[in-house]
This record gives sequence, C-alpha cells and structure tokens, in this order.
Amino acid sequence: MGGMSEFERYDGLGLAELVRKGEVSVLDLVEECIARIEARNPRINAVISKLYDSARLAAAGAHEGPFAGVPFLLKDLMAPFAGAPMSNGNRVLAKIPCDYDGEIVRRYKKAGLIVVGKTNTPEFGLAPVTEPEAFGPARNPWDLSRTPGGSSGGSAAAVAARIAPMAHATDGGGSIRIPASCCGLVGLKPTRGRTPLGPIVGESWRGFAVGHAVTRSVRDSAALLDATAGADAGAPYEIPAPARPYLSEAATPPGKLRIGYTTAPFLAQTIHADCLEGLNATTSLLKDLGHDVVEATPPFDAEPWLMAFMTIVAGETSADIAQAGKLAGRKLGFADFEAATFVIGLLGRSWSAGDYAAAANYLQSWSRRVGDFFEDYDALLTPTLAAPPTLIGALQPTAAERALLNIIGPLRAGWFMRASGLAKVLATKSLEFIPYTPLFNVTGQPAISLPLCWNAAGLPIGMQFAARMGDEATLVRLAAQLEQAKPWFDRTPAGF
Repeated sequence: MGGMSEFERYDGLGLAELVRKGEVSVLDLVEECIARIEARNPRINAVISKLYDSARLAAAGAHEGPFAGVPFLLKDLMAPFAGAPMSNGNRVLAKIPCDYDGEIVRRYKKAGLIVVGKTNTPEFGLAPVTEPEAFGPARNPWDLSRTPGGSSGGSAAAVAARIAPMAHATDGGGSIRIPASCCGLVGLKPTRGRTPLGPIVGESWRGFAVGHAVTRSVRDSAALLDATAGADAGAPYEIPAPARPYLSEAATPPGKLRIGYTTAPFLAQTIHADCLEGLNATTSLLKDLGHDVVEATPPFDAEPWLMAFMTIVAGETSADIAQAGKLAGRKLGFADFEAATFVIGLLGRSWSAGDYAAAANYLQSWSRRVGDFFEDYDALLTPTLAAPPTLIGALQPTAAERALLNIIGPLRAGWFMRASGLAKVLATKSLEFIPYTPLFNVTGQPAISLPLCWNAAGLPIGMQFAARMGDEATLVRLAAQLEQAKPWFDRTPAGF
C-alpha cells in the first residue's frame, strides 16, 4: 500500500474500493490502523481500549457491505461491543465487559466495518470536552494543548490524526458536532429515531441523544447513515425512511435553498470573532452558490430553556448512576464517580417527577415554535461553537467549585446545587462554549457541522446547518456542494 501516507489519501468508501479491487488486503488495513494507534495515540489519548485480537480475527473472515474491510473505532458510550467493557468514561464500568452487541454495532459489522478500538469520552457524556478522570484528557491533533471537544472527543481526535477514516460518535447536546468542529471533520447528528439504540435501550436523555459518526468526507457520513438507519424492534420512534439513499443525495445538487442565518448567541453572552468571521465567509459562499440567504433567528428564551434542559439532564444522570450500580452488582457512592457527575445525579434526585415532566413539556412546546420557524427555511446556519477549541482544563470546575462539590457529594445535598446557584454556574460555563448545538437535540431535528473555516492560529472553526425534522437529505446535498466548493479533505494537522 505504500505506507502510512497512502492510507490517509482515502476515505472509508475509498479504502473499501481498494479492498474490492484486490489492491490491498483487509488485514493490511487493520494492521495499518493498529500501527497508527501505537504511533499516534500516545500524543492524543484518543483510543482507550485496544481490540486488536478481535479485529485481526474479523479481518480473516468474509467481507461484504459498503465498507467491507474498513477499520473503525467505537466511542466508549452507547455502543455495547460483546467481550469489551463500555466504560461510559467511568472507572467502575471500565472493568465490566458487555455480553452483547448493540444494534448499531451489529449494523456496522454488517456494513463490513472492523472495530479496532474504543475511544475516550467524558464520564456519562456530560461534558463538551473529553477529560475523564478515569482515562485522562484526549488532545486535539491541531493543537495538543487544546480540547478535541466532547463528548465524542476521542473519536474525533483519532479521525483528525488519521488513525481511522471515520469513527462512531453520539450526540445528546452536540457531542457529534462539537468535536467535529474542534477537529476539522464532518459531524452529522441525525434526526431523533433515525439510528437504533437497541436492543435494550429505548431512548437516551429523553430522546435528545442519537448515534452516528464523525467522518472526513460527506459521502462517508451519508453511506454510513444508509447502513445504520431504521428503527429496530421495539423502538419508541419510527420516522419515515428517506426517499432514496443518502449516498445518492451526496451526488445530487441541492438546488436553490432558502437558508436562514443568525448571529444571536442563544445560550452564550458573546461569540468569538473567529466564529463570526467564519459565519460571514460561509454566508458569502452560500450566496455565491446561488442560495437565498436571509438573516433570521428562531424563537428562543434562554433562561427557562436552560433550567428545563438542566432538569432533564440531571434526572437522566441520576438514573445512569443507579444503572451503573446494578451493572456493578453493588451500591455505588461518591468515590465511584467524578465529583461533578455524582452531584449532578444528586441534583436530579432533588427535583420531583412533576418537575421532570414540566421541563419536558416546556421543551416540547418550545420545539413546536422552532418547527414553525423552519416552515419558512430549508436550513438554518450558525457557528457550531461560540469559540475556537478551548484549552484543556478551561471548562473544569475551579478549585473553589471543586471544594464545594466535594462537600455536597458525601453529604448527598443535591438541593444545595440549586440553592447556591452552583448548578447554573457549571452548566453556563459549558453552554457558553456550545450555545448552538443543544437546541436541535431537544427538537430532534438533524444538524451537521462542516469544517468550512480555520482561524489564523490554524484551528478549525465549524459551521452548523440544521434542517427540518427528518430532512437529512437536504443537509447531505448542501454539505456535498460546500465540500466541493471549499474542499477540506486534504487539510492535515502538522505532525500527523
């Protein structure tokens, strides 16, 4: 194959084509991916579980599907893989192997993908950065002092470092799009219910969370969605199938679209100049491509929205902590979790079932208004993030905040998180970085981050497009047009 530089000249579909033509063996691809993990991962800490033996065994078998023989990485969250732990970024769960494959993993295997490892994630996917105490921080290949984002930061860092052409990712508040923006990748969050969460889980974070991938090319994201889309047995949601394959959409011009854009900060106070510059450049490009581009902002009321979102996430975290105890076969306590995770779980317990239901009802009513907004627009453009990739550690609790968490946790005083305002302070710190992404987890609409801009420091600045419920097709067509107009595939982090 010509060594390491040859491997990264192709996306996943390109590598599969080489296999079909007999120009490279599946084992060659797997060994190349393994070699890259060994050589590059020590700098970025993206891969935390090495599944080399099972990958080599799979390489020796028969290979079919659109990605036959292509190495792949699983995020260590929402992707059970038989024989390996699914840590969720937690030190206790890291020791408990799964005894089944998740439905999305089954579909990856059917598509021909070979799982070579599992990637770093923050504990229970709660943070927009990937800095779990159990495994240490993942680092951004574009600048090792900076975050690759979260919660799919390990997956994004690995793909950006050219360890694999694509990797599994999940998104409950932006966790596909955030790391895609930080690492210069394509990050599509599908519509709620588009991809499966079974065979055991019905929905995650009350339907906010969905699984897909981070990729280097639009066509890989489209073809992978073709391979995994569709409800599985007992799914709580089933949405209409697309009119035709998403890979076909990637080869179809989008036509003239009506695209709204906004500089409104939503959940942030300010937006970094680099992100605004990227937004302006992108609106100019869209106009040059013939689209109708209009400044427009969907309805939004940050304060009640934030409180409702916090109520749902805290309640779900409380349930995740309880489930971890069941899997461990013992009662787990403060020492078994990161302080912030455990206290968020306590916060969830401090609200009533009525509070949870009221929060859900509020978010659904808000989603109706956003749905009305999209009746007039084919897509909405925003910066993906409010700032370039932040320094590692910048979003962690301060020493004073950590001291408070270490008091609240052992005392199980979740109510104090609300009374002191600490819950809002910690949530706001993260949401100031990611003000645009969580909105479309709540509404369930598809959204994609595209690596259309880089700043003067050479850091990626992603642009987010959201579309109507169920309309990934428009996003894929538009993304493919933008990829052709402003290519990014050959941009590579220095030293990788």
